[in-house]
Amino acid sequence: MKAKADRQFSVKNKSLVLTLDPSTGPRIFLLSAMLILMLVSCTRRLTAPASALDDDSVDNAYKLIWSDEFNIDGPPNEENWNYEIGFIRNEEAQYYQPENAFCENGNLIIEARREPRVNPIYDPVKTWDWKKVRDTAEYTSACLRTDNKQTFQYGRFEMRARIDTAIGLWPAFWTLGIEGEWPGCGEVDILEYYRGNFLTNVCWARKERFRPHWDSERTPISQFQDSTWADSFHVWRMDWTPRSIALYMDDILLNRTALRRTMNRYGPRVNPMQQPHFILINLAIGGLHGGDPSETSFPRRMEVDYVRVYQIPDQDTGPRTN
Repeated sequence: MKAKADRQFSVKNKSLVLTLDPSTGPRIFLLSAMLILMLVSCTRRLTAPASALDDDSVDNAYKLIWSDEFNIDGPPNEENWNYEIGFIRNEEAQYYQPENAFCENGNLIIEARREPRVNPIYDPVKTWDWKKVRDTAEYTSACLRTDNKQTFQYGRFEMRARIDTAIGLWPAFWTLGIEGEWPGCGEVDILEYYRGNFLTNVCWARKERFRPHWDSERTPISQFQDSTWADSFHVWRMDWTPRSIALYMDDILLNRTALRRTMNRYGPRVNPMQQPHFILINLAIGGLHGGDPSETSFPRRMEVDYVRVYQIPDQDTGPRTN
């Protein structure tokens, strides 16, 4: 009989370590080896990039139906984008204005600045309204949105961008439904970043008015173990079908929501993820979640290489230009 050391067979895969001895019998050895191969295959499938798991025929069926490549210097294309103006949401510190968004060297630049801005709707009597009780803003930035210009139902939405991860910044790439008051209109956060974490969220209405139900996943930037991560461009993506919404960064699946779950519980019993949505891109500062920007130097930039929407031609998903 050969020595055990001569025929020892070991497999190591992450936390799986098995050592098999053929002297226990060839059948057990063969069955054990087959089990190990199956476990290794499953582990590789679970840890592979999402693109490796996609059905190639589905990927190939997507066709580009709309994009903005930001290749002309100056203001963004007015056929695609509107601007938010003023204090808008989440008690954020910035005053949104169009001047902070411009195209340069093939990128859309959203620039956050530390600069005073008079609040034209200031009213010291209305102390309950955070938008009116501030006489000035300390910061300015921009939020662009495609409502009333470009709306879409289902498809693959992509943005390639370089985001700033400085303390106090809150960059986002997201969608809202065209009908219904929030959160009943539906919200999808393809990208949110603040305080060291990425958030990928799908939101709809609970039973009580203005109360959202969130299907949310939080991914720490430290998970990528890359000190230069913020120096590079990355791709955020939503794959939206009548059945599900899947959210990715650089082909890594971060969150998936089944649309059978997303029926509104307040108001009309409708599914806000089965109506057209419009796109928003913004760089917020501070507020309820962004963190304290006071020690951060300004200006700061979010740089967007492109925004693209792909759809499968034979589905009722075409672009809606209003």
